[in-house]
Order: sequence, then C-alpha cells, then structure tokens
Amino acid sequence: MPRSRLAASHLALFLGFALLAGCAASPPAADSPTARRMAALLPSDVVLIGEQHDAPEHHVIEREVVEALAARGRLAALALEMAEEGNGTGHLPSDATEEQIRTALSWNDKAWPWSDYGPAVMAAVRAGVPVLGGNLPRERMKDAMADVSLDAQLSESARQAQQKAVREGHCNLLPESQIGPMTRIQIARDRAMAQAVMKARQPGKTVLLIAGAGHVLRSLGVPQHLPSDLKVATVQLLAAPATAAPQGPTPNYDSTWVTPPLPPQDYCASFRRAA
Repeated sequence: MPRSRLAASHLALFLGFALLAGCAASPPAADSPTARRMAALLPSDVVLIGEQHDAPEHHVIEREVVEALAARGRLAALALEMAEEGNGTGHLPSDATEEQIRTALSWNDKAWPWSDYGPAVMAAVRAGVPVLGGNLPRERMKDAMADVSLDAQLSESARQAQQKAVREGHCNLLPESQIGPMTRIQIARDRAMAQAVMKARQPGKTVLLIAGAGHVLRSLGVPQHLPSDLKVATVQLLAAPATAAPQGPTPNYDSTWVTPPLPPQDYCASFRRAA
C-alpha cells in the first residue's frame, strides 16, 4: 500500500518544532515539548503513535517519545509497523550495533528507510527496551486475503470505512474485486500489531506502537483488536497548517500534534502511470 496515502496522521505538536529535524540539538527529554505532551497521556497501558510516513518531523517526534517514556522508566517495549511479527531485539544487549539490530528486526530499508526510524529504534535499545516487529509477515498476506473470517473482526460500518480507505489509499485504481481481499489484509495487519502490543505488556509500564495514522484509528484500526479495559492513548501526527488541526480529542484520536505541512505532491501519479 502507498507509503504516503495511508498516513493520514493525527496529534497536535507546535509548529516551531519543525526545524529540530535538522542538526539542531534536542532539548533534554524530560523538558521537551514532546515529553510534556506525553505526560498528559499517562498513565496509559498503550500509546499508539500514528505518523505520516514521509514527514521527517514525525520521526524526530517518535524518537523524543521513546526518550521521554524511557526517561520515566515507563517504556515496556517499542512495537513497529515497520518490522514484521516474530522479529525483535529482546535478545540483544543495549550496546548492540546498528547492524545487529537491523538484522534482528529483518529490516527492509527499501520500504522503511533506516535513516527515518533508526534513531527511535536505537534510543529504545540503548535504554534497554526491546523493539518488536508488529506487522503481518508478507508470507501470510495471501492467506489473509482469502480469510473471510476477518470480515467479522469489524462492525459493518467500520468495515465499509476500511474499504473506503483502501480504495482511496490506492487512488481509486484497484479493481473492485480486490477491495475485499485488500481490506482483509489491513484488518489482519491491525490485529497482528494489537497482538504484538499485548505480548509486550508489563504492569505499570507503557507499550509504544509506531504505525501509519490509519492503523491507529480508534474506529477501525489497532484499538479495535485490543481489550476494552486496556487504557489506550492514540496520537495523530499531522503535517498540516495549524489552522487545520482539530482542537482537543476527536472520536479517533486523544491528541493531534501538528507539524508544518509538506510540499504539495501527487502521490497517485506513479499509480496512474502503472495502471
């Protein structure tokens, strides 16, 4: 699925933060704007961060979230959409090399540039926190496409909303016969990430999941597959003008952190050329 369109991110971060993505030094974790925003979401058993994959500022924020939770001794594990289920760093020491960590996660740099996600991963490992793959393994996707039992994992209205997201995420160029199977993959991916989160739980600590914003929607994403008694906080990272940011919690996100908008880009151009 397109790295861009699926990332309809949500959560509110002040605009001046944007320039920190370069070589400027980050403030101490305990005093950073991100740390203060995180503190407002605690205590939570799970924090779900929904990013826009191609927004550089979002990766800076993710590293700061890891650092802020680790500084509190609160981070149980970091789970990632960007690595597949069954991969993890739990067996590695905190001083493991980046190459060892990438190997342990079976990292796919072509799909998910390490330069984007490596800083957050390394911050967790250096803090002695395991990093876990949460995504559905590629070899299980074909089975998921044919698994009609996945249709019942969401309510009818949520499943229709997920189908709409699949259509739009593929620029309305998918044959209609593929919408149902592709929706099942999305449901299976969300369920796999929820299972990874549950396996990593520790009493009194927080599991952090980083994924595309569409995956953390309360109405149809990972939260749909978590126990209702779990305290879950959902954050949307939104690259948009400040005036476009929702004020306060929404039905799908507890918080929206805004970063500067990205330059206009036609994400569907390559799909149209291939069609």
